[in-house]
Amino acid sequence: MIVCSCNVLSDRQIRSAVTETQASVRTVGQVYRCLGCSAQCGRCARTIRKLLDDVNAGGCGTCPLECPVAAQVPGQAGHGEAAPSGLAQREQGPRRHGRRDHAHPHSSLAAALALAAE
Repeated sequence: MIVCSCNVLSDRQIRSAVTETQASVRTVGQVYRCLGCSAQCGRCARTIRKLLDDVNAGGCGTCPLECPVAAQVPGQAGHGEAAPSGLAQREQGPRRHGRRDHAHPHSSLAAALALAAE
């Protein structure tokens, strides 16, 4: 299935990038770098994050010495703990449409037009 239509990336390519690279791939940005591209519109980020979580959750029956979690750094999630998702940890700020931030003035405009129509 195509996950990123901007870069034409499939779920198989993303899973391969996560499982077949020497370095651990833990972020959406690292997936893009492994595949030699960069995020364009960002609509696929949540799906890529879910694929990352799925692959990383099932990938560790017994840890080899090279496993980044086996040599755990204080403050990082270990086995049995859920690693925080970058999307879930972000603070809710103004909504983003494309690349421009705004505070949704069109919602107050709709309310004003509804009052004027009464």
